[in-house]
Amino acid sequence: MIDDIRSDAQSRMKKSLEALDSAMKRVRTGRAHPSLLDNITIEYYGAETPLNQMGNISVEEGRTLTVSPFDKSMIPQIERAILMSDLGLNPSTSGTLIRLPLPPLTEETRKDLVKVVRAEAEQARVSIRNIRRDANSDLKELLKEKEISEDEQRRGEEQIQQLTDKMVAEVESVLKEKEEELMTV
Repeated sequence: MIDDIRSDAQSRMKKSLEALDSAMKRVRTGRAHPSLLDNITIEYYGAETPLNQMGNISVEEGRTLTVSPFDKSMIPQIERAILMSDLGLNPSTSGTLIRLPLPPLTEETRKDLVKVVRAEAEQARVSIRNIRRDANSDLKELLKEKEISEDEQRRGEEQIQQLTDKMVAEVESVLKEKEEELMTV
C-alpha cells in the first residue's frame, strides 16, 4: 500500500515536471523555435484548432519563424491569432507564407522573462508540495484505519519527502538552466 501511494505521488510529480518543461519551452529566448507557437489556437470550422495542426511551422535564418498554412484562406485568422497572443510578434505575409521575425531581447525584456520563468518554477514547486501533502494524508489515513504501523507510516513519509526533495531539485536545475539561457546575449 505504501508503495502504491509512493508510485502514485511519483507519477503525479513527474507530470508536474513535464508541465514545467512545456511552460519553459513557451518562454521566448533569443532564438526562434516552433514550440513558441504551441499555445496559439484558431477558430477553424467551429472548433479551436492549434496552429501547428493548420500548417507547417519552420525556422528560417535562426531568428525568423515561418508558417505555411494548409488552407490559404485562413491566413488572416492566423495573423490575427498571432497578434492577439502575448508573444509580441508582428506577422508579415508574403503570398502564402507568414513570416514572424523575432526581435532581439532587450535587457528589460530578459528580466521580465526571468520573472515569468521563476513564477512557473514556483508553481511547479507548489504543485509538488501539494502532491506530498496528499500522499502524507493518505498514509495517515492508513494508520488511522490500522492498516499500517506508525513505523511504516514514518518510513513512508520519509520516502515521500526524499522523492519531493529530488523533484524540487529537478525544478531548480530546470529553472537555473532557463535563467542562464535567457540572460546570455
